[in-house]
Amino acid sequence: QVTLVESGGGSVQPGGSLRLSCTASGFDLANYAIGWFRQTPGKEREGVSRISRNDDSTLYAGSVKGRFTISRDKANNAVYLQMNSLKPEDTAVYYCATIGGTTFTAGNLNMDGIQWGKGTLVTVST
Repeated sequence: QVTLVESGGGSVQPGGSLRLSCTASGFDLANYAIGWFRQTPGKEREGVSRISRNDDSTLYAGSVKGRFTISRDKANNAVYLQMNSLKPEDTAVYYCATIGGTTFTAGNLNMDGIQWGKGTLVTVST
C-alpha cells in the first residue's frame, strides 16, 4: 500500500520553530518531486514549498521564503520542512504530496498534488 504520512506538527509560540516530516511507505520519495501545502478553514489550500526530483532544487512561496527550508533525506525516505520564525498566520494543517505540474508566479507556488498525506496541524499562538 502506498501512503504518505506527515508528522511533527504541534503548538508553538510566535518566533518558534518546528520541523515537519513527510515519510512514505510503498514507494521511494526520491523518485518524485515533493511539495508541502497548507490549509486553514475557509481558505484555499496554499502551496508552501517544493523539492524537485532530479536535482533537489527548491521553490518557496513568498510568504515563507527565508523562514522555511525543505530538504530530502534519502536514507530515511523522508522530506522535511524546517519552519523557523513562525508567525500566527502560519497556523494551518500542513500536507505533503507527490507533485505533478508546478507553476511559480509572483511568489505564488501552485502545484498539482497527486498522492497526499492526511496532514499535521501547526498552531502558532501566544
